[in-house]
Amino acid sequence: MTLDLTPDELLSTTRAVRKRLDFTRPVPRGLIEECVDLATQAPTGRNRQRWHFLVVTEESRRGAVADIFRRAVATGGGAPVNEHDLRRMYAHPGSMERIADGFQHLYDNIHRVPAFVIPAVEGRTDRASVLDQSMTWGSILPAVWSFMLAARARGLGTVWTTAQGPLERELAQVLGVPYDEIMLAAFIPLAFTIGTDFRPARRVPHEEVLHWDHW
Repeated sequence: MTLDLTPDELLSTTRAVRKRLDFTRPVPRGLIEECVDLATQAPTGRNRQRWHFLVVTEESRRGAVADIFRRAVATGGGAPVNEHDLRRMYAHPGSMERIADGFQHLYDNIHRVPAFVIPAVEGRTDRASVLDQSMTWGSILPAVWSFMLAARARGLGTVWTTAQGPLERELAQVLGVPYDEIMLAAFIPLAFTIGTDFRPARRVPHEEVLHWDHW
């Protein structure tokens, strides 16, 4: 059963869900499979279909993965934000405080999330050219976004995180992934949502990001 959402509503209300994940309800395998079936209808470079989706639901393995998540977050990582990032991040008062509160809630309860979805792609982009990077990421990102939209339509919540990054090799080992051949692209908690009444986010106006004919 899917929610009664128009395409525009689905696109504008598929949120990063952290505080409203329902930790008490398991996610049926069939629902996840439906979402993956839709995800793999996404465009893929040269029709190579190099995508993979690792789903972790078994309790002890979820515990091991949750531990990696917490330790990876503690490493920090990621390039520092610049003044333009900061201006946009804090353009709407209270938004970053809500995000920080939601992240802390997810961090504290990550072991309770009923399913982790870890999208992966064949081929690594370490030290690759921009062309090779764009071809690889362009073949997994559309599929993952389709997965997240399909999940939202079924009353499920997701949030794209990059927590796998700092400890990707360790996570790959825990999951039996051949690290040298497969890149773990993201770390996505998945659960039913507490309520389904999500709203569009407040963003900077399109005049700041839309360019016609030149920069």
